[in-house]
Amino acid sequence: MTALDGAALLNEVEAFHRRFNVFPTEAAYVAVTLWDAHAHLIECFETTPRIAFLSPEPGSGKSRALEIVELLTPRPVTTVSASANALYRLVDSAAGLPTVLFDEVDTIFGPKAGTDEALRGFLNAGYRRTAGALRCVGEGSNQNAQIFNSYCAVAMAGLGSLPDTVLTRSVIIRMRKRAPNEKAEPYRQRKHESQGHALRDRLATWADTVRDQVAAAWPEMPEGVTDRPADVWEPLLAVADAAGGHWPARARAACLELVNAAHDNDEASLGVRLLTDLRDKVFCGADRMPTAVILEMLLALDDAPWGDVDDKPLNSRMLSKLLGQYVTPANKPIKPRGIRTPSGFPKGYYAEDLTDAWTRYCPPPPGESATSATSATPQVSGGESVADTTTTIRHTPAETATQPALTG
Repeated sequence: MTALDGAALLNEVEAFHRRFNVFPTEAAYVAVTLWDAHAHLIECFETTPRIAFLSPEPGSGKSRALEIVELLTPRPVTTVSASANALYRLVDSAAGLPTVLFDEVDTIFGPKAGTDEALRGFLNAGYRRTAGALRCVGEGSNQNAQIFNSYCAVAMAGLGSLPDTVLTRSVIIRMRKRAPNEKAEPYRQRKHESQGHALRDRLATWADTVRDQVAAAWPEMPEGVTDRPADVWEPLLAVADAAGGHWPARARAACLELVNAAHDNDEASLGVRLLTDLRDKVFCGADRMPTAVILEMLLALDDAPWGDVDDKPLNSRMLSKLLGQYVTPANKPIKPRGIRTPSGFPKGYYAEDLTDAWTRYCPPPPGESATSATSATPQVSGGESVADTTTTIRHTPAETATQPALTG
């Protein structure tokens, strides 16, 4: 097939999805269509992104999305429960790489299900071609070590969310209930299965004509898409480039939209949230801050987790433990140090110790620094006013450049 034929074929695949699936955005249709096609070319890639259809409530079309994906992908295996060992053997079978479709994945990873570390390991390892699992096989004492491959395409559907390690390897489609004005054609397997399989077979034929091109491709990433998101989207962009037509442009627009949406929905780790709040809500340009002041200001923040960390408010020990996971520019754990103030020598933290962690882990700072808290004077333990300790150590970013640093 020519490149134009590839674009026309992907158009048909997208149209087939649109008959039965109501996805939340145009970008979702683009991503799912490219994911279907990439499953036919999986041997060409170093990574295979997982695709995850997630929603907060039942009845949002997640299972229907998997049913249509099943019709369009090679050697599909649908399951709601599987052991990691069974999946490793399935991938290693002589039949060829399967497309694994996990429905109701929340029953495996949801809050009431506990954590299946072996299955999570399969999903994470199978995202990259070079990974696998080392297992002992044999009878009794006659055991031999054997590596089982796990690289295969995986689509998932479930309520809620997934472990972060799985989410970061996934294209995330956040499904929702259909609005009254959103219509979808009723799906009937015995009527529509043959139509889907005809498209699947044409995808397989087209994939054979572009296999060498795709295997040698290094698709250009949209600006700002790097690291793990780039690994996730590289196969999909390579498919779009091979198809041609409007697909390369649509694919990159979808990539940016879905990557940014995933970042917007990220729940940063507690440590990153702490670092970011310290930079934007507490220090705000100050060069040092007593621990008591830090805790008072963190606990006063609205919509922050610091009032309930492990079922109790953040305290100095927890603060030290969280910050101790990160290092100073000198590559030493961040620790509290003494701070000279007019009223004593309390322990606290220095901005110079936090700058490296702020740079490496925090999102870009907002356009304007958070409002300085010098006007607020909450009380620290013992009745000492924060104003007593902050008047000489707190100042705005503009003042920081002109005022001398305090002596330690």
